[in-house]
Amino acid sequence: MENPPAMRSGWASRLGFILAAAGSAIGLGNIWKFPYIAGKNGGGAFVLVYLVCIVLLGLPIMVAELLVGRSGQRDAVGSFVALEGRRSPWRMVGWGSVVAAFLLLAFYSVVAGWSFDYVVKAASGALHRGSPEHVSQLFRQLTASPGRVLWWQGVFILATVGIVLGGIRGGIERWSKILMPGLFALLMALFLHAMFSAGGPQALRFMFEPDFSQLTSRSLLEALGHAFFTLSLGAGVMITYGSYLDPEADLFGLSMRIALLDTLVALLASLTIFSVVFSAGMPIGGGPGLVFETLPILFMQLPFGQLLAVVFFLLLAFAALTSGISMLEVVVAYVIDECRWPRLRATAFVGAASFVLGIPCALSFNLWSDRQLLPGRTVFQTFDLFVSSYMLPLGGLLVALYVGWVWSRDQEREALAHLRHNAAMFKVWHVLVRYLAPAAVILVLLNEAGLFA
Repeated sequence: MENPPAMRSGWASRLGFILAAAGSAIGLGNIWKFPYIAGKNGGGAFVLVYLVCIVLLGLPIMVAELLVGRSGQRDAVGSFVALEGRRSPWRMVGWGSVVAAFLLLAFYSVVAGWSFDYVVKAASGALHRGSPEHVSQLFRQLTASPGRVLWWQGVFILATVGIVLGGIRGGIERWSKILMPGLFALLMALFLHAMFSAGGPQALRFMFEPDFSQLTSRSLLEALGHAFFTLSLGAGVMITYGSYLDPEADLFGLSMRIALLDTLVALLASLTIFSVVFSAGMPIGGGPGLVFETLPILFMQLPFGQLLAVVFFLLLAFAALTSGISMLEVVVAYVIDECRWPRLRATAFVGAASFVLGIPCALSFNLWSDRQLLPGRTVFQTFDLFVSSYMLPLGGLLVALYVGWVWSRDQEREALAHLRHNAAMFKVWHVLVRYLAPAAVILVLLNEAGLFA
């Protein structure tokens, strides 16, 4: 084991870390994907299974990732080097995390840019001009324009770079304390309005009255997979953020707060969206176009619809930005720690490189829509499949195996010193991270490979 470098400049407060880490977990997946898959899988029963998966799968791996980062006190690659030495094959886990974060930011920035575009559309009244058919057509016009897609992708990357340039305290933590309260305020405003709408009671019943007849084996695996992805596991984020934590930090307590905030946003967003959908008497299976095509039409039919649309897309943009800064920081931290570059040069270089890498993803919706990297998949879809379905779960699996099987129990106890008076909690976590979490992630990987199709 190499000696880690002197304690790095870290978080100014535990609250700052919680907001930044929760911001990483809270992204487009919470506000678009979770409502979509919950609606597709019958609501209440799926939500219950999802919550169980968060506790039994997500939390143990999150603690393991934070543990690696805090113990190594370096980036995702450097932490494994510090713990196992430069010749250890475990450093490849860190490499995989950094590459996953870089690829993820490249294609995530394309979709995140759409949310920025829709803030402008909503504020200008473009979503309230013309017929519902015209509003639905606006999204297709956006994605069909290479210039507009690339412009908004660039705006998103520039905003993300501007925040990460400030470092942990002056950039990420400072802006997380602005963006995250703003996100929650916007979400609560929408949620309270939705609960007093005609569709509010129906949305509550749909989300919290389990109907287990709606569940299938695919539903269980989808809940398992989303519980993993929603907590930003496998991309080096929690390792990197954990490396800025002080040695006395309660990793279990912090992980539970992060997971609670992430889950709360997913549930509130789902209730808000379903209330709007039910108020309009529309089916819940809105599909991928739910956020950018269906919801704007529904907002047109509601009192104060334009204001609600502005608030909603601001919420979406904030969520995208808080996730984007964590992806960028993973790669920037690697370049700073391992290449010894100053933060300004590292951030500018990685931001520019991610934009360039994202160009083929942006063109997948227009000029290159007929080009395929894999049969039947555009460049964007290939990036999404490769990273989300394989790299992230594999990264989380390897971290769980490393902490659960390579480290000795004494090493784990020493690293989790704050649990020395709670032997029962340590034993439960040890069993989960060693046996149950790896087995569950392997199921997710096998499902993505089509074994259960």
